[in-house]
Amino acid sequence: MLITTMNDAPGHEAEEVLGEVFGLTVRSRNVGAQIGAGFKSMLGGELKGMTKMLAESRTEAIERLVEEAEAKGGNAILAMRFDTSELGS
Repeated sequence: MLITTMNDAPGHEAEEVLGEVFGLTVRSRNVGAQIGAGFKSMLGGELKGMTKMLAESRTEAIERLVEEAEAKGGNAILAMRFDTSELGS
């Protein structure tokens, strides 16, 4: 599966647009990990647990994106974007 953040892929031609596809995932850390991350953020430095969780989430989102594109008969994903946000407090 060709995946690009560009609106087109040099050397390839989009013959048909099959519609939007999404690779959504929602993650939550346990309370202890959140408290620990809160203390660490006050002191500064990388929050390694959060970094690992974000990387895993991106991988899972891409896998879901590809599955949805393949289900529609697609062989490429153009203009792929990541968006990270927080739900609730």
